[in-house]
Order: sequence, then C-alpha cells, then structure tokens
Amino acid sequence: MRALTDYLGRRDWMSDVRMKLLAGPVLIIMILAMMILPLAPFLLDMLFTFNIAMAVMVLLVSMFTQKPLDFAAFPAVLLFTTLLRLSLNVASTRVVLMEGHQGGDAAGKVIEAFGTFLVGGNFAVGLVVFMILVIINFMVITKGAGRIAEVGARFMLDAMPGKQMAIDADLNAGLIGEEEARQRRSDVAQEADFYGSMDGASKFVRGDAVAGLVIMIVNVIGGLLIGMLQHDLSFSDAARTYTLLTIGDGLVAQIPALVISTAAGVTVSRVTTDQDVGQQMLSQLFVNPQVLVLAAAVMGLLGLVPGMPNFVFLTFTVLLGGLAWFIMRRQERKLVETAQQAEPPPAPEAPEASWDDVQLVDTLGLEVGHRLIPLVDHRQEGELLSRIKSVRKKFAQEVGFLPPVVHIRDNLELGPNNYSISLKGVEVGQAEAYPGKWLAIDPGQVSGHVDGTPTEDPAFGLPAVWIDSSQREHAQVYGYTVVDASTVVATHLNHLLHRYASEMLGRSEVQQLLDKLGEDHKSLVEEVVPKAISLTVLQRILQNLLDEDVSIRDMRTILDTLAEYTSQTTDPNELTAQVRIALGRAITQQWFPASGELHVMGLDAQLEQVLMQAMNNGGALEPGLAENLMSQTETALESQENAGEPPVLVVQHALRPLLSRFLRRRLRHLVVMSQAEIPDDRTLRVTSLVGGRE
Repeated sequence: MRALTDYLGRRDWMSDVRMKLLAGPVLIIMILAMMILPLAPFLLDMLFTFNIAMAVMVLLVSMFTQKPLDFAAFPAVLLFTTLLRLSLNVASTRVVLMEGHQGGDAAGKVIEAFGTFLVGGNFAVGLVVFMILVIINFMVITKGAGRIAEVGARFMLDAMPGKQMAIDADLNAGLIGEEEARQRRSDVAQEADFYGSMDGASKFVRGDAVAGLVIMIVNVIGGLLIGMLQHDLSFSDAARTYTLLTIGDGLVAQIPALVISTAAGVTVSRVTTDQDVGQQMLSQLFVNPQVLVLAAAVMGLLGLVPGMPNFVFLTFTVLLGGLAWFIMRRQERKLVETAQQAEPPPAPEAPEASWDDVQLVDTLGLEVGHRLIPLVDHRQEGELLSRIKSVRKKFAQEVGFLPPVVHIRDNLELGPNNYSISLKGVEVGQAEAYPGKWLAIDPGQVSGHVDGTPTEDPAFGLPAVWIDSSQREHAQVYGYTVVDASTVVATHLNHLLHRYASEMLGRSEVQQLLDKLGEDHKSLVEEVVPKAISLTVLQRILQNLLDEDVSIRDMRTILDTLAEYTSQTTDPNELTAQVRIALGRAITQQWFPASGELHVMGLDAQLEQVLMQAMNNGGALEPGLAENLMSQTETALESQENAGEPPVLVVQHALRPLLSRFLRRRLRHLVVMSQAEIPDDRTLRVTSLVGGRE
C-alpha cells in the first residue's frame, strides 16, 4: 500500500512538473492559432473577458509588490499579454469583416457592449474616446515607463561593480555568510536584467498602440468596402455598422493595454521600501496636518468665489479639515503616551552600599554616543547587534575560540557620533559613525570625487568620505566601497578582535577548548594537560600563536605536537616553535592560498650571518644594527606590497622568534615564517631582499 502511495505521489509530482514545463509553449501555440483559425463569437467573448481579467490581475500584483524583483516575470508577462491582444485583434477583425453586416452582436457580446453602451452608440464619440486612450497609452504612460526603465537599467549596470565590492566587504568582515553573499550577488544581477528587460518590453506596448491605430483604420475602410460592394449596404449603414464594431473591438483591446501599461509604470517608478505603492502613498501624502490645513484653506477660498460650484469645494474643505484635525489629535496622543512612558519613577530611598555595587571590568565593551543609540536599539530596528553576532560567529570559525560577549552601553561623555571599543576596561579603538549616512572608502582606484565629510576608515586607515544616501550610487559607480554606519562599526570591531585575540584568550576559554576536544580525544587531552604541561603553559603557547595571527582551530595537531616534545622541554617559546612547524602547511595556506610559487621576502646572506652571531652572543642587537634592520625591512615590505604580494618574510628557523618579536613591534602586519614551516612540496621565490645592496 505504501509503495502504491509513493508511486502515485511521484506521478502527481511528475505531472505537475510537465504542466509547468509545457505552459509556455502551449500558450504560444494557442496565441498563434487564434491568428490563423476562425473563432466563434462566444469564444471571442470568453477570450476578451480573460484578457481584461488578466490585465486587472497584473495591475494589482504590481501594486502590492514591495520591490521590482518580487514581480521579476513582468517583462515576460508584458510580452505574452501583448501577443494575446494582437491575436485577439486579428481574430476579431476577421469576424467583424466577415459577419459585421448581420448586426451589432455578430462579433460577440463584448465588442457590441463596448461599441454601443460605453460610447452610447455614437461612432464619432467612440472614435474620439479611442484616440484619447491610444494617446494616453502611447505618449504618456508607455513612453514614461520606458524612459524610467532605460535610466534604471543604465544606473543599475553602472552601480554593479560598487555593489559587488560592498558585498565582498561585508563577506570579508564576517557580517554575512557565503550563501547570503551569493544570494545578494544574484539579486544585483537580476535587478540589472529586470530593468533591461523592462526597457525592451515597453517597446512591445508602444508597438501595440500603433498596431491598434492601423487595425482600426483597416477595419473601417475594409468594412465600408465589404458592406457596400459585397452586401449592398448604403454608405451610412456600412459606416455606422462597421465603425461601431471597429470601435468596440479597439476599446476592448486598448483598455486592457492601458491597464497593463499602468502596471508597468507602477513597477519601474516605485522606490524600493518595505511598503507597497498604496502604503507609500498613504503614509507620505496624509502624514502632515499642516499640508492638509493649507489645502483645506485653498479649497475653501475657491468655494467662496461666486460662480464656482460652492457645495463641491466646501465639501472637500470640510473633509480635508476633518482629516487634519484627526491626524493632529492622533499625534498629540502619541506624544502624551511617549511622555508618560519616559517619565522617570520616583527616586527610591538610597540603599546601603553592598557587594552588588562592585562592577567587574567587561572583557569587551562598546560605548556609543547618543546619536548612535538607534544602531543598537532593538525597538528602533538597529542592525548593529545582529552584525556583532555575525562578527563573533565568523571569528570563532576562523580563529578557533569564541570571543567574549560585547557589552554595549551609551556614554553621554562621548561625542554624539562617537563610539569607543574597550578591552578589559581600556580603550583600544575609537571613531565616528553617522547613522543614515554611508562611508565611501577609497580602495585606491576610484575614478571620480564625491562630496561629503572626509575621514579615514577606522579599521584599515584608508581615506574615506561620509556621504548622503543620494550619492551612494554615484560613489559605487566611481569605484568606492560604500558601507553603512553599522558595517563600519562591525568591521572596526572585527579588526580589533583579530588584533587582540591573544589577550582575550583566558584560562576559561582554554579549558572550554580542551573540553570540546575531549569529547572525541579524551586520552590525548589527559596525556598533555595536566600530565605533561599545565593549563597556564598551554594558554601561553596558544597566545603566542594568536599574537602572530595563527589560527588555533587545529587543537588536535597542537596537542599531538606538545605530547611529542614536552618530554624534551617545557619552555612555552620553544614549544610554540615546534607547534608552528606542525601547523606549517596551514600557515602557508593562509597567506598563499594558490598552489604556485611562494613569493616572499628574504634576508641577505651577510646580514643573516651577523644576526646569527648576535643571537649566539645573547640575542641583543646593537642599536645601529637594529635601526638598519628595521629601515631595510620597511623598504623591502613596501616593495613587496606594491607588487601585490603577501607581507611574508622567510628566515632560518633559529632566527624566526628573535626577528618576529623585534620587527612586529613597528610592522604589525608583517608575517615572519621559518624555512622549516614551509611544506616540502611548495617552491620559494625571494622577490624582495632585506639587507641586499641596491
């Protein structure tokens, strides 16, 4: 029985798939068939009614969508509905010319109703109405929608590089995942395709309007000739009969065309928000009572002018005034409720001091000025909280341990747009952010200038400008990386988390790492801690690794190495050097993800010999040698970065700890690796030399 149910379920699914695949081809074949095969008047009535219903549905869908991509099929719908109207025009023309002499309903009840009832049976009035509809559709709605779509497509294509860079920046900062980044890139491409398709699809509607005029002229002239020559009608009878049928045919086609064109204009002219068109209009037109009061006053003055329709004008005066009064009362109630909620409670009697008054220092803290409070307020839909969660999650995935929770509070002593990031109660980062504005960061290859407040990117020190939302697309076109205020703060926090990772790794975090590893490798953990080394020594080793941006995710390899070498030494620095060798492949992959040659910096042989002698004599460098080494390293590092290569210096294994401690005091982003850490299957190539002669 279950097998039969599964078989029937698969059949239903396959049938549904076949129906969806065949829907488009079958529709095209039916449209072409209507152009070729004669249709009965009743069938014409059904198809004309379906055409009107389809136009109304398309208009309603376009009104209720919140962004253009919610109705991404609109260009295809526009094409199919245009073809449907043209095929119905061909089919109805055939019936009108062949059967029109028999009476008004010869081409169906729908055409008769539009030709008699809507224009009162007066073909002159019908001609005027038809021409007005065509002009409105052709000259106003379709032309405007096509122009908007053309400009929208141009701006979307120009802004694509900047939007892609912004997505990449969010991805690199850990604010979004790979799946969301892929979806955003797809949305950007689909938006450009949509506006481009709408630009082309609007030409179909314009062509349909021209075709409607030509079909009307052909029907009128053809009807006169057929009525007078084939059916012996008088000129007046033939003109009245065939003209009314032609007008009815034209109106029943042009009214849906006008509705579809209106839907196209609504779709391309809307501004993307979380509201549909109706909500946007109501929330922005009828929100200011002063506007309504002034409009009521103007209407009242016009209503008092002698000769004017006083009742109509004064009625609207009363309606607008009443609406203004209602909105003002509602705003006053909201102000009173807000004041009541904000009213502080009576101050309680001061209690005695207790241990509850002792506040421990937060490991990570974020203090914001009063204008930045909306960024961290759930009630005001602040985005910064969710972005901080994403930063912590990405940090844990990349570095190997969960950073402390970020405690956020406001600080009135800060500037209104300032924020401060602290580590263990000490400020480690401070900058400004402007909610509602965007930070345009110059990556070094911009092609234009944007007006705004000059500043620096707080995370990486790149030149940047705070700009208004109106300049966002222009900045993206010029090549700026444009991010909002929440992204600026989150990226700055992410940068500081990586920089001070070793200081955030406490004994409790190390113990949690051991507990997590012990779920699958309990014996390994017990062999190393506390039998071989203490928890404090392991913490120092892990902090040494984090100090030089080495991930500690591979705790199994770290403990395996310690289990092997702790019998020889328990010095944290020497054990760190052995762990780095074991993690050499991962360290190399971090800085050289490709499989080609490793383009690195190296030491001049003579300088290397001098450093080895200095290390053997106690490890202290002479002041002159130290200054020369630092300046030559800076020169080589600048050459390496200008060539687009990673800032990696490879030295002998014995020299690596000494040079790393000395050089990274000033050159924080420099990476010092030993030759023993490079895998045997990777090839080194020295592209910059420290200490080499010019």
